Amino acid sequence: MTKHTMTLSLMGSLALGLAACQPSSPTADPQAGEAPAEAAQPATQAAANPFEQTSPLAYGYPQFDLIRDEHFGPALERGMAEHRQEVTAIAGSQDEPDFDNTIVAMERAGEMLSRTQRVFGNLSGAHSNDTIRKVQSEMAPRMAAHMDAIRLDDALFARIKSLHDQRDQLGLDPEQMHLLERYHTDFVRAGAQLSAADKSVLRDLNSQLASLQTQFSQNVLKEVNAKAVLFDSAEELAGLSEAQIQAAKTAAEEAGHSGKYLIALQNTTGQPALIELSNRASRERLHRTSVGRGSSEGEFDNRELVAQIVRLRAERAQLLGHPNHASYVLEDSTAGTVEAVNAMLAQLAPPAVANARREAADIQAVIDAENGGFELAAWDWAHYAEKVRQQRYDFDANALRPYFELNRVLNDGVFFAATQLYGITFKERTDLPVYHPDVRVWEVFDADGSALALFLGDFHARPSKRGGAWMNAYVQQNDLLGTKAVVGNHQNIPKPPEGEPTLMTFDEVTTMFHEFGHALHGMFSNVTYPRFAGTSVPRDFVEFPSQVNEMWATWPEVLANYARHYQTGEPLPHELLDKVLASQAFNQGFATTEYLAAALLDQAFHQIGPDQVPDDVIRFEAEALAAAGIDFEPVPPRYRTTYFSHTFSGGYSAGYYSYIWSEVLDADSVKWMEENGGLTRENGDHFRATLLSRGGSKPALELFRDFTGRDPDLQPLLLRRGLVQDD
Repeated sequence: MTKHTMTLSLMGSLALGLAACQPSSPTADPQAGEAPAEAAQPATQAAANPFEQTSPLAYGYPQFDLIRDEHFGPALERGMAEHRQEVTAIAGSQDEPDFDNTIVAMERAGEMLSRTQRVFGNLSGAHSNDTIRKVQSEMAPRMAAHMDAIRLDDALFARIKSLHDQRDQLGLDPEQMHLLERYHTDFVRAGAQLSAADKSVLRDLNSQLASLQTQFSQNVLKEVNAKAVLFDSAEELAGLSEAQIQAAKTAAEEAGHSGKYLIALQNTTGQPALIELSNRASRERLHRTSVGRGSSEGEFDNRELVAQIVRLRAERAQLLGHPNHASYVLEDSTAGTVEAVNAMLAQLAPPAVANARREAADIQAVIDAENGGFELAAWDWAHYAEKVRQQRYDFDANALRPYFELNRVLNDGVFFAATQLYGITFKERTDLPVYHPDVRVWEVFDADGSALALFLGDFHARPSKRGGAWMNAYVQQNDLLGTKAVVGNHQNIPKPPEGEPTLMTFDEVTTMFHEFGHALHGMFSNVTYPRFAGTSVPRDFVEFPSQVNEMWATWPEVLANYARHYQTGEPLPHELLDKVLASQAFNQGFATTEYLAAALLDQAFHQIGPDQVPDDVIRFEAEALAAAGIDFEPVPPRYRTTYFSHTFSGGYSAGYYSYIWSEVLDADSVKWMEENGGLTRENGDHFRATLLSRGGSKPALELFRDFTGRDPDLQPLLLRRGLVQDD
């Protein structure tokens, strides 16, 4: 997923980057005060703040070799001061407002703050530490206040409104017209039309929310680290490979528990080790620890924070003229209304749960055949579903790993597909500084050989990185400022012992293709204004291009190019490939149900008013799942409420439905690609020209129609998910 992506202009991205756009959190604490860059620097370099000027490196690439933790606070302070001074000059201008002296001037404002915030926001997820988190906590409410000072400025809004009122007489081109309309919408939604008294209330709400959301995010991080599961013996980890057991032993030693075995938690409810652990007691312990995060008393308990966040969001929504937070959020999405989202989720939930129940019956049959003597529980599902898969398709998912070596997947799979589709090529750069030794950088060249972008790959898990996978931008393309894109992809693939290859699961392979779809969206951006750059599209549209890119992971020509045994170079056997492809719809009842449960929880919490906020959020969670008919105990939500970072500290509040909404567009687009010849330059160039390069410069559904020539159809998604049968 982004799936950390910047979706607004400078003003929006600044606000989101420090508070809302943090889908989850780093997974452990490095030593306090550790510098983001690994190499030592002379004291004279450390004393200078590298954010004071645009980086002199190619593409404005950040000077990671000079950046220190102590630079962030002062640079953010100065950046806010400069930004506010620039905006004050725009608002107080004695010249009649026009598009250039108001809207374009706003697009140019705040460059120092923007470049500082992007690096700071990205490192807070990719390579954090105590110092960065402290700055984050301190700056979140101040950034909220800074943004409010701009968006609630009466004189500034008067200029924007004046232009908006006469927009049809200004002779604007379509992109300029859309930019003006977006500025007006952004300011109105931010409260620009409220009374002075209501603006004061709004400022207080925004400040409180910024602090609470940051606290929630950091609690999730600390709880994940604190709840890593410690086992006394290797026997308790039966079923794991020797390499996995050794990694657990090493992790325990590094944590000061010599002779024991440590399994770190990921940010989702389900934990990868549950697939292979044959010791049922160990599975249960791991699962119960996972689902208990944030709701088991102690300093990291998030239950009260959830209630406060939900209440404040509901109060803010009502202040802004909406019955609830979901109504406020969805008004500015492609879905448009609460009713539209509810209708889609209601349509998908019953067949998803029905599928999950059928899958559960198949799993129970395996348990009974083995004389297990127990009923299927949530901690059994992954383990026994893999056995069903092996029986039904006669292959072990672990048998795929030797064919998915990271470098080959990246170069001969992800990059190969992009070259075939778009003509772009890649050259690794070792001369640019990085914030961690695991990070790699490539320069990307267009089909005509011209320089296009820089791409950072940060694929391995580490204690300083938050869980999950995401893309972000260090520099966004736009013609106004003359910048090209610098984007990064991040995953959490376990790092093997020194000297051993990184062998990936099929899910990790698919995720690599997915995240590179986001990267392409950023790198192909060809817009004039920063507000529209790259992934600056509605939240329920941003996942669409990345989901389309997943299709190439199993496209025969691409798969044959990268799926080769890391030792022998032999291709993935055809019979195994056929089984992999045939199993694509396997366990989709589970996958769809766990996702929909989380999406429905997100909506349940955000479709209530401030006087309906529950005292007991865990009971509310259970009641909401039951009311939606998706309370199937063996399939818990992908995220439980108290560690649901997407919605309570990230940019997906009332928007977690976006993944399935985007998948409707994705499945229909995949059908279009297949109907038009698949992996061809013609298809790639068409997708790039009509959609990937356009960013947010046009309404999202118009971009979809420009690409496919039709409105989206739900049927391809239902078929993909196994929710209907193909006639």
